[in-house]
Amino acid sequence: MRRILLAGLVLAVAGQQAATAQTTNSGTDKFAQLETMLPTPNSYRTASGAPGSDYWQQRADYDIKVTLDDAKQALTGRETITYTNLSPDALPYLWVQLDQNIFEKNSIANATQVGQLQDKMSFQSVDAMTSNFDGGFKIEAVTGKDGRALHTVTNNTMMRVDLPAPLLPRQSVSFSVKWHYNITDQYKQGGRSGFEYFADDKNYLYEMAQFYPRMAVYSDNQGWQHKQFLGNGEFTLPFGDYKVSITAPADHVVGATGTLQNAAQVLTGTQLKRWEQAKSATKPVLMVTQDEAVKNESSRATGTKTWTFAAKNVRDFAWASSRKFIWDAMQIKQNGKPVMCMSYYPKEGNPLWGQYSTQVVAHTIKTYSKFTIPYAYPVAISVHGPVGGMEYPMICFNGGRPEKDGTYSQQVKYGMISVIIHEVGHNFFPMIINSDERQWTWMDEGLNSFVQFLTEQEWERNYPSRRGEPRNIAAYMATADNLQSPIMINSESALQFGNNAYGKPATALNILRETVMGRELFDYAFKTYAQRWAYKHPTPADFFRTMEDASAVDLDWFWRGWFYTTEHTDLALESVKSYNASTRNPQVENARLQQQKAAAPQSITAQRNANDIKQTLVEEKPELKDFYNSYDPLAVTPADQQRYTAMLSSLTPEQQQRLNDSQSNFYELSFRNVGGLVMPIVLQMTYADNTQEIQTIPAEIWRKNNAQVTKVIVTKKPVISFVIDPFQQTADTDLSNNAFPRQPAASRFELFEQQRPQAPANPMQQAAKAAASPMQKLEQKPGSSGN
Repeated sequence: MRRILLAGLVLAVAGQQAATAQTTNSGTDKFAQLETMLPTPNSYRTASGAPGSDYWQQRADYDIKVTLDDAKQALTGRETITYTNLSPDALPYLWVQLDQNIFEKNSIANATQVGQLQDKMSFQSVDAMTSNFDGGFKIEAVTGKDGRALHTVTNNTMMRVDLPAPLLPRQSVSFSVKWHYNITDQYKQGGRSGFEYFADDKNYLYEMAQFYPRMAVYSDNQGWQHKQFLGNGEFTLPFGDYKVSITAPADHVVGATGTLQNAAQVLTGTQLKRWEQAKSATKPVLMVTQDEAVKNESSRATGTKTWTFAAKNVRDFAWASSRKFIWDAMQIKQNGKPVMCMSYYPKEGNPLWGQYSTQVVAHTIKTYSKFTIPYAYPVAISVHGPVGGMEYPMICFNGGRPEKDGTYSQQVKYGMISVIIHEVGHNFFPMIINSDERQWTWMDEGLNSFVQFLTEQEWERNYPSRRGEPRNIAAYMATADNLQSPIMINSESALQFGNNAYGKPATALNILRETVMGRELFDYAFKTYAQRWAYKHPTPADFFRTMEDASAVDLDWFWRGWFYTTEHTDLALESVKSYNASTRNPQVENARLQQQKAAAPQSITAQRNANDIKQTLVEEKPELKDFYNSYDPLAVTPADQQRYTAMLSSLTPEQQQRLNDSQSNFYELSFRNVGGLVMPIVLQMTYADNTQEIQTIPAEIWRKNNAQVTKVIVTKKPVISFVIDPFQQTADTDLSNNAFPRQPAASRFELFEQQRPQAPANPMQQAAKAAASPMQKLEQKPGSSGN
């Protein structure tokens, strides 16, 4: 619809009335600040999101010795933990995590599993429910430095160690733990570590994690983090130094967190030379070739080797061991420091693993370092085995295996590359930027999935990323509220875990970067967060506050909508009204009205009356006519011209120019927030000459009315169409209401020949056919037709 605007005061009053109509918010204001929901700033954690002047965190150092029993698939170990209390509190006891206890028969994780019986169930599912596997830590002793037993209480996956005297601030205590446990068959029991058995060559491959009792975190914001390990919520751990000695069969190759301390004792002379070559190589150097690994598969050493590794300022330790391993390595420089990128994999992983794994490791370290902080650890390792994807400091376990003939699908290839990027990327989130995974999975998985998306796109142009693009999360966000949960929820309570903890937060950050903040502001703020909280324990509030503090962008509305609710994006363009400014010149305006009147279609009544009414009474009797029968209300009179001239003389030259500007087009657009999630309005305008323009209207347009707003847009060229979110950058769940005029959604259907429904299976007939078949074979003779 095209309308005419009166000039000056009329337009101003209309604007005031429109503004008044848009100042109503029902319910909670989506732009209300988050102060009442976030923890109160203090000297430990500031209002800016940075660590405070009194920030502290605890420290746990480990000296561990373990022995792998390849015949029984069991592990025995002993460790000495030195725990340093850097808090202002006296601690009468310590909490230790016993994560292997999730595999006990009566574990809280097993007891709280839910499920339903189905018509079909896999053997693996039934095996898991009826398993007699004897899992969990078998704690043999917990002793103090003096060798005396310490009193302990085990509560499922947590063990309290009662100290002889409270551990005072700035003091340390050492205690020892001796234990053993049966290693899980990862394909049967699942989990984040375990073994894989290769029946063809009768070998085992071990990926070992959560293999030792580990200190829980004690922090300023929640005290002891001793939530039970139920499976989804991963691990929260203090930093410390590790010395770990791993005794394995002599023909095994072992890879682990940290740097190998006794290479001369466990590596061959050839391997030591290859290690030196890898330091200057531009592509991976094979430390153990496939031929060597295949030959090693048939060996069965009777002796053992002990591999000793050391790692400084890490929060955890993991390792892998097998006689099947191919091992390659390539050193890169990151921020001037050498990083040895390595992969361990059985021959079943080739050719994919030999071609890609270590290259992906190196690429990930470089790209994450660019967007966060420089990687400071000396090694980065990817291991292929039964665990589909799991991360630890400097080492991760990844899936992605080709077929036995060496071929693989596109999905397997990119799935393997993506999982390596993701798991190596976890070195940054949460291994260095050490968030609480047990409580806030999104701070670990979501932030990491976002940088994974950036890294994938720098690996290969138009990389088929699963997560990150807003369009990929729209279907999830459109699901019913009872099928999803807010991002800000405990790990164990989240519905649709992958979308909730990985996809939605990763997409939210991408939208912040591309649409809300812009790359420059976002990248600086995100890097600031990484720098502030490297080797520390950040919380969600620290992240939210830092992103705002370093960018001067108020994002409380964004955190509230995306992280605290299950609202979705659905912005609708409901109507468009078109206006031109009146020139007030009677010669111009009356002529235009005459043209409109002439162009107006006759009503159907008038058209039929022209034929049916041969003569009207006034036509029959002209004496009935008066002044108005010849009066033209659109004829310009001298009085009209005088009024126009007087009006012009009262205006400034600039106002006169504006009045005569016939090129400006005014459009009033009515928007509705259908989905509830306030977002910027990305508006594409297509002009009559088929050129296009994009305008991004900040989300603050909704601040006075969260549900509906109108916006006046002025253009020099006439617009023929408006489209919201043309590049699908806001995760809009319904594109059908985004365009004006409306654009029908393109789709296709298939034509098919209708067929009669088939009769149900006839068991008697099938049995008769089966019984007759052997007799028919006997009766048939060579050369006969069988009839």
